[in-house]
Amino acid sequence: MKKNILFLCTGNSCRSQMAEGWLRHLKGDLFHVFSAGIETHGLNPNAVKVMAEAGVDISGQRSQLLSEFDNQSLNFVITVCGHAHERCPVFMGGNNGQAPKVIHVGFADPPKMALAFDDEQQQLDCYRQVRDEIRDFVLGIEGVLGFE
Repeated sequence: MKKNILFLCTGNSCRSQMAEGWLRHLKGDLFHVFSAGIETHGLNPNAVKVMAEAGVDISGQRSQLLSEFDNQSLNFVITVCGHAHERCPVFMGGNNGQAPKVIHVGFADPPKMALAFDDEQQQLDCYRQVRDEIRDFVLGIEGVLGFE
């Protein structure tokens, strides 16, 4: 039976969107995957661009608020930024009375990293770096979730 995973970030525009895309692309047969934010900032076009470079289309995803998942039965909530982890609410039972397991795996913020550069390619390299780190995390996610 597929497990339900929600990736949570501050604005659900970049890191959580990339994580959702990677997990769906690489392990969609094992997991139902969602992403949300404490706020919504819209889908980051640079995240869409670098994911497309890697063969993963996230252009159809949308920025969603965490509250949209109030009635969703979740097995795991994975926070991908420190701000979301700090503000992550306490999840009550919803998964057969079981609260989801909350795991924090922080990734650097590509838009903030990119501010250090004027060159567009250097800016995109910030997104590529985090994209690849998230891919590597997703490749080993069963170990993080305790399935190995």
